[in-house]
Amino acid sequence: MYHPGGTIEKAVNEISKNNYVLPAIQREFVWRPEQIERLFDSLMQGYPFGAFLFWKVQPETATEFQFYDFVRNYNEFKGVHSPKVEVPKGLGVTAVLDGQQRLTALNIGLRGSMRLKLKGKHKKNPEAYPVRYLYINLLHDGSETENGVFYEFKFLEPQAAENDQEKCWFQVGKILDFSSLAAIPDLVEEEYDFDKEQRKTARTTLNRLFEVIRSNPNVAYYEEASQELNRVLNIFIRLNSGGTILSYSDLLLSIAVAQWTELDAREEIHSLVDTLNDIGAGFNFSHDFVLKAGLMLSDIASVGFKVDNFSKKNMALLQDNWPAIRSALTRTVQLASSFGLSGANLRAESSLLPIAYYLYKIESPEGFEIKGKYKKDRAAIRDWLFRSLLKPSGIWGSGLDTLLTALRDVLKKTPDTAFPSTALASVMSKRGKQLSFSDDEVYELLDMSYGDKRTFLLLSMLFPHVDLNNQFHVDHVFPISRFTSSKLTKGGFPDEIQEEMKDWANTVANLQLLEGQLNKEKNATLPKAWLKENFESKKARANYCDLHSLGDVPDDLDGFIDFAKARYERLFEDLYVELGPSKAT
Repeated sequence: MYHPGGTIEKAVNEISKNNYVLPAIQREFVWRPEQIERLFDSLMQGYPFGAFLFWKVQPETATEFQFYDFVRNYNEFKGVHSPKVEVPKGLGVTAVLDGQQRLTALNIGLRGSMRLKLKGKHKKNPEAYPVRYLYINLLHDGSETENGVFYEFKFLEPQAAENDQEKCWFQVGKILDFSSLAAIPDLVEEEYDFDKEQRKTARTTLNRLFEVIRSNPNVAYYEEASQELNRVLNIFIRLNSGGTILSYSDLLLSIAVAQWTELDAREEIHSLVDTLNDIGAGFNFSHDFVLKAGLMLSDIASVGFKVDNFSKKNMALLQDNWPAIRSALTRTVQLASSFGLSGANLRAESSLLPIAYYLYKIESPEGFEIKGKYKKDRAAIRDWLFRSLLKPSGIWGSGLDTLLTALRDVLKKTPDTAFPSTALASVMSKRGKQLSFSDDEVYELLDMSYGDKRTFLLLSMLFPHVDLNNQFHVDHVFPISRFTSSKLTKGGFPDEIQEEMKDWANTVANLQLLEGQLNKEKNATLPKAWLKENFESKKARANYCDLHSLGDVPDDLDGFIDFAKARYERLFEDLYVELGPSKAT
């Protein structure tokens, strides 16, 4: 049933009283500040706002489902998760099926704030996320910008807004404090030192803002009265599957969330994602990864994101297995971190799923990620994983779901005594995903540049003595800052030699793994001088050079090309022994 519009003020008031809530099938708020600013500009310009779809939940139905509040104070540091709402017994609510992002944007702009990380600040520093409120510039001349914006809205820190000498920023939420439209001229007169033209501009802007938020009937909606979950789910999916508002996996997550009965699926899944991403140097997993892992570890027929896989029976199985799944995934990511992996160099997250299945099968023994009792298993897993991630042609791309299902079949059939890397490699080979490397592929790996995600993996495989439980960086042996055209010209190198030097400078032949603190201290120091500074004896320096296959390190850049070519050949021989056909897994 269609209902004519109410005001935006009424809508945010209903949110504040928890009369408007979000059903568990809704995803998190994803808009950026610029989108909220543009929404308010569109409202001020009188553009169509779009109708909403509400679900009128009766009291007897409300007790059967979990509902969530709208985000008010967005905080990127703490994680952007909607808090739970407990609906009092005997009361119904209105659940928003379509329009969550717009209503949340209005709620943040009028009643809340945003905390987003400042550029250049560390993501784990709380001070990197200052509070910002939505402001409008009362003195904007109303001229249209290149992107069609007429009114100037901006999320600002209060001090920055107050100190801006060129603009007059008014906190948008304060429009809710006005007793009436008639109060605007008095405020402009009393609070601001404006000339006549400025007073007129400010009054016009505030009058328009008051009308848009508190007078105009902008919030029209359709209301669904059915209390049947299946119908509501179908409506939700039809609304969101036709565009890019939600991905297909988002919709399936919505179904999973709605069908768990003992645990709060949304809270459990997002909590696990947060936990996994906070391990070691940090990862970038999404709920897609956790959902795929749930399907794989629960032995659900196929690991594909298909509606049939998210049946009530399968989701009940996933819920029952959840504690063990959570433990296995956590242990798997801890293991990956101990190998030196992180979000910066994990090329394919799906590569961890067979490992997670194996750990799940052997009940995720405590301490598996630590050297000792499980040393042989760890070595087999690491070799298999790194080979699959280093393969130039890519292992974890096309045919992923059928590959994962086939690998799971191997893991199910083999004893729990050791990780079956050979059997897994055999199945992969039959699917055209060999884990052995040809000469050309080995050369291709050595030609990788500094920024390639596989560089860290390659160096850690070439130099297994490095203890990756410490934080290591990929470091240029000869500092890259020494290879600018101006510095090379100043050093007397002709143009044709300069190009060759630059080509070699950023490849594996000039890269090593160096502990983070040492890398910072090394900075632009040439390797010969750095070795003398850090190792007192010739024997210690020679040992370091042997471990890192540096050979005879020249004093300066004059011998760099010969150094790089010689190291390249040594690394090829080492890598061929490690990865080549003679050592096919």
